[in-house]
Amino acid sequence: MKRVALLGMPNTGKSTFFNRITGASARVGNWPGMTVELMTAKLLIGSSMVEFIDLPGIYDLPGLSEDEKVVERFLETMPLDLLIVVVNTTQIERQLGLLLQLRQLQLPTLVVLNMADEAQQFGVKVDIERLSKSLGMSMVSISAKYGQGYPAFYQEIQKLLADSTASTVQGLPHFLSHEELAPQVDALIKQSVEVPLQLSPTLTHKLDRIFLHHWLGLPIFFFIMYLLFQGIFLLGTPLQDGMEWILTAFKETYLAPLLMDLPKPLQGLLLDGIYDGVGTVATFIPMILLFFLFMTVVEDSGYLSRAAFLMDVLMSKMGLDGRSFVMILMGFGCNVPALMGTRVMQSRRLRLLSMLVIPFALCSARLQVFLFFIATLFKPEQAPLVLLSLYIASFAAAFGTAYLFKGRFANSEPFILEIPPYRLPTLRHMFLRSWLELQHFIGRASNFIVVGVILVWVLTHFPPAADPASAETLAGRLGHFLAPIFEPIGIGAQLVIALMFGFVAKEIVVGALAVIYGLDNSHLTQAIAQQVDWIQAYSFMLFTLLYSPCLSTVATIRQESQNLRFTIFSLLWSFGLAWVVCFIFYQSARWLVR
Repeated sequence: MKRVALLGMPNTGKSTFFNRITGASARVGNWPGMTVELMTAKLLIGSSMVEFIDLPGIYDLPGLSEDEKVVERFLETMPLDLLIVVVNTTQIERQLGLLLQLRQLQLPTLVVLNMADEAQQFGVKVDIERLSKSLGMSMVSISAKYGQGYPAFYQEIQKLLADSTASTVQGLPHFLSHEELAPQVDALIKQSVEVPLQLSPTLTHKLDRIFLHHWLGLPIFFFIMYLLFQGIFLLGTPLQDGMEWILTAFKETYLAPLLMDLPKPLQGLLLDGIYDGVGTVATFIPMILLFFLFMTVVEDSGYLSRAAFLMDVLMSKMGLDGRSFVMILMGFGCNVPALMGTRVMQSRRLRLLSMLVIPFALCSARLQVFLFFIATLFKPEQAPLVLLSLYIASFAAAFGTAYLFKGRFANSEPFILEIPPYRLPTLRHMFLRSWLELQHFIGRASNFIVVGVILVWVLTHFPPAADPASAETLAGRLGHFLAPIFEPIGIGAQLVIALMFGFVAKEIVVGALAVIYGLDNSHLTQAIAQQVDWIQAYSFMLFTLLYSPCLSTVATIRQESQNLRFTIFSLLWSFGLAWVVCFIFYQSARWLVR
C-alpha cells in the first residue's frame, strides 16, 4: 500500500482538499510511537491502494511549536511514497519559503496550488510550468472548494505513485530560515508569479470596516451568535418533535409488543433503560446537526479568525492571546481537539493556561443537555437568550480563570494570526463537514451511552425489593449521601446521579435522566417541568457547564500537559468554581423571587 502525507500552512484549504478527496471515509487514529492523532483515509488511486495522512498545518521548519515538531517526527520516522503540499495561491509569495525548505528533504513532492478561483479574482497569475521546473516539484492548480482541477490532480498523482518507492528522510537537514531563503523566494516570484502591486478594494475590506470596528466588533459578534441560536431553535424544534414522535411510535407499535413475553426486569432494562435513554439523546440530533451546520458557515467564512483578532487585546490582559480564543471557539464542538490544538503555541506556560480554560467551552455534549432543559422549562422566545447567556457564562468562566492564574503561567510569546479573506462555503462542504462532526459526536456518545444507561438502570432498580428510583435504591442512597453538597445549589438527588455519570461523558446526562425517571422523552419533559423550576434548572445547567469535563477531556489534559498535578488541579478548580458560581446564583435568585 502506498502512503501519502498531506502538508501545508494553516488557512490554505488543506482540510477542505482532504475532505473532498476522501469524502466521509476519513478517520482519526493514533500513530505508533507518536502521541498525536492524525486524520487518515484509504483510497484506491488507479491500481494502487493509497493511505492519505493529513498532517498538522505548519508555518516553518525546523519545528518550534508542537505541531511543527509533530511534522518533523513524522517525516523522520514514517516511510512516504509522496508528499503533497497544499498552497494558497493568493498568498503564494508567503508560502514559497516552506516549499524551499521541504525541497531539502528530497522526497517526491506534488504541489497543489489551491484557491485558483480567488487567485484569478485577485489578479494573481502563476506560470505553473516555469515554477514547477524551478522548484523541481510537480504542480497542479485546483479549487478545493468548488472541485475544479481534480482530473489533472488525479492524473498527476497516479503518475507519481506509479514511479515511487517508499522512503524515509535520513536525518533532517539544517533548514534555512525564511529570512535566509528570501533571495530565492524573490527570484521565484520575479520569474514565475505575477502579483498586482495593489489589490483592488474588495468586499473583504468593506466588511472588515464593520466587523473589525474597535467599538462595534464585539457586539456584532455576540449578535451573530444570538441569531445562530435563534435559527437553531426555530428550525430544530419541529425536527426534534418529529424525531420524538417517530421513536415513541416505534416503541409502542413494534418494540413493546415484540418484547412483551420477556421477563419484566429484562423488559424494563431494554425498554425503559436502553431504548428510552438512547432515544432521548437521539431526539436532539437534528438540533446538534443544525448547530454544526451554522458553525461551519461562521468558521469557514473566515469570521472566527476576525473574532480572535478582536479578542486579542482583551485576551492579552488575561495572559492569553487570540489563538487561545480560537481554541475556546473550537471547544464549542469538542474540548478534545481544542486541547490538542494548543500544540501550535511555543510557550509551555501559554499552553497550560489555555488548557486550563478550554474545558469551560460549551461543547456539543453539554449543548444537548441545555437544549433539553431550555425546551422543557423556558418559553420559545426566551430560549435563544437563555442559551446565549450560557455561552457568555462559558466565556466569563474562561476569562476569569485566565485572569486569576495569569501570573502563575506568564508568557511572552508574540501573537501572529493570518486573517483569511471572507469565503462563502459551498452547500456540499457545509453538509459534509456537519455530517462528519455529527458522526464524531455520535461515535463518542455511542461509546458511553449504552453502558451508562445500563449502569443507571441498575442503580435505580436495585435492590429488587425497592421501588424503582426510590430512596431505597442504590441511586437513592447515593443521592441522599451527596445531598448536603448539592442542596445549597438547588440540585436534587435525581439530578445528582445524572451529574455523576456526566463525568464519564456529558452525552449520558439526558439519557440517564430518562432512565432515572423511567420515562420516554415526551413524558420526561413533563415530569421535569413539574418537579424542577427554572431557577433549579438554570443552576443545574451552570453546574453542568462548569464542573469537571468528561473523562476523555481529562485524559487529553493529562496527555497534553504531561503533568498529573496540573490535571488534578484543573479538576479541583473547575468543580470548586462550579459550586461557588451556582451557590451565588441559586441563593440570590431564591432571595429575589421571594
